[in-house]
Amino acid sequence: MRLAKDISELTLSPSISVDFPDGKDKLLDFIVTIRPEDGFYRGGVFRFSFAVPGTYPHEPPKVKCLAKVYHPNLDHDGNVCLNILREDWKPVLSVSSCVYGLTFLFSDPNPDDPLNKEAAKEMTESPRQFEQNVRRSMQGGYVGGTTFSNVTR
Repeated sequence: MRLAKDISELTLSPSISVDFPDGKDKLLDFIVTIRPEDGFYRGGVFRFSFAVPGTYPHEPPKVKCLAKVYHPNLDHDGNVCLNILREDWKPVLSVSSCVYGLTFLFSDPNPDDPLNKEAAKEMTESPRQFEQNVRRSMQGGYVGGTTFSNVTR
């Protein structure tokens, strides 16, 4: 099975971990935890559920953020705006590609392709305010009338 091979070949930095809540014999559903070491989201712990369809690698995994995060590329429902999870998916890509794509979103958010348009606008027009909003939201605070999940370590 291609998925088993992809998972066995994952080479993760210490800031990324993979957990199988239903045991390693059930590879189709797992959790990836990312702990950014730099950038706006440094100090946060972000968990993503991966649901891999039976048609993998012809279809990408379904990925959701498990916390409400103030981020240009994540909406309040946990949906992720990452091109390789949508129109740019190709069967040569892997779970590893998805994990590294998510990691990249935290080191270099993309305000040009947002799910959270307010965060993207703030990032572009007022980077200092954006950084303050990220810090407040990561501690479980309010930004723009929305309460966010505490994702600090």
